[in-house]
Amino acid sequence: MKIVLATSNKGKIEEFKKLLPNEEIIPFKNLIGEYEVVEDGDTFKANAVKKAKEIYEKIGDKNIVVISDDSGISVPALNDEPGIYSARYAGVDADDKKNNAKLISNLKKKNIKKTKAYYTACIAIVFKNEVYTVHGWMHGNVIDKEIGDKGFGYDPMFIPDSFDKTLGELPHEIKKEFSHRSKALNLAKKVLDIIL
Repeated sequence: MKIVLATSNKGKIEEFKKLLPNEEIIPFKNLIGEYEVVEDGDTFKANAVKKAKEIYEKIGDKNIVVISDDSGISVPALNDEPGIYSARYAGVDADDKKNNAKLISNLKKKNIKKTKAYYTACIAIVFKNEVYTVHGWMHGNVIDKEIGDKGFGYDPMFIPDSFDKTLGELPHEIKKEFSHRSKALNLAKKVLDIIL
């Protein structure tokens, strides 16, 4: 099955390929070139649906499956920041290092070394003009420093519940068992099995 991913995030593309090894995963850029969807929704779901629908309409093939996800980390002690702004927390063109640095800085301002946090992933699927959404969550703690170089985003700062290492230290094989995106993808697979 050909699945078009409505993302240009290399980390997400690699993660989807690992999580769906039997499917042909195609980044949307390969079909329509450079294109930017403005993420102006006020929830992960709104942004995921907007991305999937816009890319689906741009491709113009009713028989193609487009999957998008919007995900991020929320820290209750910081009013649930960065939340839906996770990818652009330190500015529109910010990279992982800058976003992490801003989160570390905001934790330090409140003298927080470790506090509860959770990841949310919403996956939107568009097929034959129908829209389906699923969510996955991962709970744990965020710390005020980076440890480990695996994964991407805030992974080096996040320690999942019942672990003593950050996602930046854990191998993909372990993370895929419980990550927010894995949970959402498992539900997305069930949706795909029904609709295809």
